[in-house]
Amino acid sequence: MATRRGPGGEAVEGAGRCELCGARARRRCRRCRRARYCSEDHQQADWVGIHELICQLLVPTSTSLSAPLSDKERKHHTEQLLKRQKLILGLASSRAQQLVLEGKPKEAEPAALCALRFSTQVYGSGSVQLVPAYITLAELCRDGGDLQQAAKYLSQAHWIVLSTPGCSAALQALLCRHLGLLCAAQGSFEQALYHLSHEVYLTSSLFGPRCVEASGGYFHMANVYLQQNKLEVADSLYAKVSSLWHGFLVRSLQAQPRNARSQPEMSALSEAEGAPLTAAQQAEGVWLLTAVLGIRGQDPMQKPEETARTLHALAMLHYLAQDFPKAQEVGMQAWDLVKQLPLHHSGEAIQRLLELISSKLSCTK
Repeated sequence: MATRRGPGGEAVEGAGRCELCGARARRRCRRCRRARYCSEDHQQADWVGIHELICQLLVPTSTSLSAPLSDKERKHHTEQLLKRQKLILGLASSRAQQLVLEGKPKEAEPAALCALRFSTQVYGSGSVQLVPAYITLAELCRDGGDLQQAAKYLSQAHWIVLSTPGCSAALQALLCRHLGLLCAAQGSFEQALYHLSHEVYLTSSLFGPRCVEASGGYFHMANVYLQQNKLEVADSLYAKVSSLWHGFLVRSLQAQPRNARSQPEMSALSEAEGAPLTAAQQAEGVWLLTAVLGIRGQDPMQKPEETARTLHALAMLHYLAQDFPKAQEVGMQAWDLVKQLPLHHSGEAIQRLLELISSKLSCTK
């Protein structure tokens, strides 16, 4: 989607400007009478992307104050307006993340632009609260091949982070990942490794050396080394990804009965001393492990032990996410492979997992 944006990367605002590209708008939503568009295509894209969810919520944001109002009434109006703007911002951010996870980058762009606009209205143009929206837009541009626009968005996010004392390590790590991915897409491999290794450092410092949150950084570093044909280093990092997830999921599986007794409302995907994985983290885990399997399948010098461990981890992840048919399918692949190995120490663990899966499947019949 071709877009025209302001100097900071945001959509150009003002009366009569298109919600998506900032061009002069000749169309307007008939429902809210607020959103404007330069074409029917952009209006339809915005409706599918976000506007359908927020159309009626936009009406009060454009309602002017009637005079005279007391200070108390004016304060109440301002508080209600801010509350509604934050609601719209939350809906737009969640919608953008959902569409990105579903692999629909074009559909996600209207929601991401909306999140950026309302973040600016609520928090101001230099607030750290804008960084997630800038990063999401950069990701969409990078995936769409517009590296120049992606760099502009990340430059804005980077400037905000550098200008914000005490910015959270989690947000800095997220920025490092996307700076690394952009550098890798541009062919600047050394710079990509610098940013990605810094992401791993920040994440490990925040969550601990065994955290699965660092697995994405290791995976993207492995991809950079693979592009440089440094196969041994890449292989060791892919193994690190599998190891982190395998260890975490074994601990989660062991803690499941205890968690079920003490806190039955908790997600099964939780470490005894840690917080539950979010839906986004679960999706990332499935994506990472599946990607590692795909890469190992193309390697002429395959390491069956590593492949079996990755399959075992993926089966556990599907089991704890309660996708039992998929867990059984992947678990059987792990078992078939591990039986061919001369020493299959993980065989008993895989068998126990398959028994758990079978019991769950029998209960659903």
